[in-house]
Amino acid sequence: MGRTIPSIANCISIKPIIPMHTRPATPEDAAAIAEIYNQGIASRNATFETRPRREADVRGWFDDRHPIVVVEEGGRVIGFASTSTYRPRECYSGIAEFSVYVEEKSRGRGAGRLAMQALIQAAEDAGFWKLVSRVFPSNTASLRLLESLGFRRVGTYEKHARLDGTWRDVVVVEYLVHANQK
Repeated sequence: MGRTIPSIANCISIKPIIPMHTRPATPEDAAAIAEIYNQGIASRNATFETRPRREADVRGWFDDRHPIVVVEEGGRVIGFASTSTYRPRECYSGIAEFSVYVEEKSRGRGAGRLAMQALIQAAEDAGFWKLVSRVFPSNTASLRLLESLGFRRVGTYEKHARLDGTWRDVVVVEYLVHANQK
């Protein structure tokens, strides 16, 4: 006699896909950005910073010159990329330092790529001709991401600073915003 075969819908659980999207950050995002940045500080693989940041600290990043973007999923900020002053001399006004951070539980799903793609566009729109950063050599995921987006390794600063008493090297990376180099 016939056996009933359960349908596949009864055998698996399907989670709805909630798309990620980017948008310009606002000061109202400062608490979420601080929380994500503090995860990077705690990891000891993303920054030399050791002091956790507060919402008020992050609000100070908003200066109407340096773009900051966030990645949202389901109405919640899960990552960000930001620019800041490279050097105070006028000749460097078109160069920005950048950072990109994604909350721990959202890493490896493309949020960092989305953040950097949006930041590159925002930096171009703001007139920057170059983005630069320093990345720990052990942060291979960030290095792979940046290289896949067209960043190049410029070189390595050896013993750039100490983190928790240990000298750390950094890889210098740059991205030339060709549209603004004419």
